[in-house]
Amino acid sequence: MKIAAIDCGTNSIRLLIMDYQKADQSLTEIIREMRIVRLGEGVDQTKSFSEAALTRTKAAIEEYAKLIEHYSVEKIRFVATSATRDANNRDIFFAIVKKALGIEAEVITGEEEAALSFAGATRSLASKLEGPFLVIDLGGGSTELVVGQQNPTTAYSMNVGCVRMTERHAPGGNPTDSQEQAIRADVRAALAAAREKVDLSNVKTVIGVAGTVTTVAAHALKIDKYDPNVLHGAAISSQQVSQTAADFIKLSFEERAALPYMHPGRVEVITAGAIVLDEIIKEIKANKLIASERDILDGVAWSIVA
Repeated sequence: MKIAAIDCGTNSIRLLIMDYQKADQSLTEIIREMRIVRLGEGVDQTKSFSEAALTRTKAAIEEYAKLIEHYSVEKIRFVATSATRDANNRDIFFAIVKKALGIEAEVITGEEEAALSFAGATRSLASKLEGPFLVIDLGGGSTELVVGQQNPTTAYSMNVGCVRMTERHAPGGNPTDSQEQAIRADVRAALAAAREKVDLSNVKTVIGVAGTVTTVAAHALKIDKYDPNVLHGAAISSQQVSQTAADFIKLSFEERAALPYMHPGRVEVITAGAIVLDEIIKEIKANKLIASERDILDGVAWSIVA
């Protein structure tokens, strides 16, 4: 049976089509696609999706619909996260999904988003690493923190993400010293609230997921192209995270765009994202971070056949 998982976040929309074999309960990846659509562009200020953002997202959904038809997918789950939780005109978005795919989009809570990210991130890495785990899912509008061993035990969603922090403090992606400190202050405030819900004291391994984390890892490892096989499970030190944030701050937009592993849609928002990640790692006093190419999208796929 072919299944499809779609994750629509603040910055990107992603599709994963897999083949499920009931006999051994296995999932085999067929295709994995991503489009940067910036659905959440401006939502932090306006609380509404812009017409341009909806147009970009509609084009990507229609493209995914053709792929889903081509592969004869039988079951689909479409989840939407931070930007859709915040937008007061989300009904327009729901109508686009319904017309293109014939299904209802689900707006999941930050806590459910965290649980799905944990499942996706840890399934392929848990046997190689020591738990309990902290999974950091650093998205465009929010960052989920989830702690657990085999299953998540506590989770919290913080309203800090690469798009939200870029738009709020550093449009263009080259923050001044005061703008950088404003981003860090927002992260510290969010973490203070998170600590009341999530116990980080016994965490043994920190795993980071989503495009900001893997792009930071690619820069730290100095790879000459974006390679998921190299990045999945890669360990980077807290010092490398800090240096990467400092590098992105100093690099111009054009210099960041020229990096061989940089997706064009991340050029403006990667600096704020790297600062958010750096501040989290510093605040929780982690020595290293494990990058994961498996994330909420994989968690959504597994949820379809659970």
